[in-house]
Amino acid sequence: MKKSIGIISILMIAFVAMILIPTGCKQQPQKDTISISGAFALYPLTVKWAEEYQKIHPEVRIDVSAGGAGKGMTDVLSGMVDLAMFSRSVSPEETSKGAWSVSVSRDAVLPMINAANPHLALLKERGIKQSEFVDIFINKKFTTWNQLLGNKGNEKLNVFTRSDACGAAEMWGKYLGKNQESIEGVGVFGDPGMADAVKKDALGLGYNNVIYAYDIKSRKTYPGLDVLPIDINSNGKIDPEENFYSSLDSVMSAIRDRRYPSPPARDLFLISKGKPEKKSVTAFLEWILTDGQKYVNDAGYVQLKPEQIETEKSKLK
Repeated sequence: MKKSIGIISILMIAFVAMILIPTGCKQQPQKDTISISGAFALYPLTVKWAEEYQKIHPEVRIDVSAGGAGKGMTDVLSGMVDLAMFSRSVSPEETSKGAWSVSVSRDAVLPMINAANPHLALLKERGIKQSEFVDIFINKKFTTWNQLLGNKGNEKLNVFTRSDACGAAEMWGKYLGKNQESIEGVGVFGDPGMADAVKKDALGLGYNNVIYAYDIKSRKTYPGLDVLPIDINSNGKIDPEENFYSSLDSVMSAIRDRRYPSPPARDLFLISKGKPEKKSVTAFLEWILTDGQKYVNDAGYVQLKPEQIETEKSKLK
């Protein structure tokens, strides 16, 4: 019995010693996490910002996920994430619920067709008027390419739109004088889904954010895709000043100079519920509006003008 008591005592002493004596192993400090969700339009640039910021701030972890602007707004207002990527203007209703926004970049929505469209040469020569886009996407007046172009044949015009609540569809709808709910077509999810649908259909027509139309490495449209030029002045042809789709940089220049119409060009935003209170979130936003701007152009987006950047920075003070 005494032997058992002695063994128990020794074990207890050893246990206490394990607690009190340092082992030499240091516990890793927990990283400060910033969570972001939302618009496909801003996703590639936000991922780039997150990667570069974490290189100089290893104590911060940034989680970024895409699911559409609507999901991002829902997530941030419910407190599920710190920031939402947003690709349209914030509505008064969203503002009343606490949405606080800062502009971080600019891009546009482009009408997209398949590069093998049998009428590609004619379409690039004449372009499509705004009123014709309305008759395609809203009124469903044109159901074949031949009706649209006034030539013989019966080649179906296969129209695609977005099935998810998103800024791209909302801005395309605004360009057509309506909203996303008014756009007709086969619904597909996300920018990648839209690009894939048009790429697989030689008679397809849809719309995409710039970054999903052009490859940022080659600065050319992705294989299988092409941009359908907008006849901005509605004179029945694409004039030299309207012909800026040959490369990503040419399109970006047109968006920057406001030669491409707005909408469907627009600012891109990061949203929080109320002014950010987390120091790590504020620091990240300040970095985006300063050092982070050097990554914007290479990533396929348009930088804000210097005076607008100063306005956005003042919101963080």
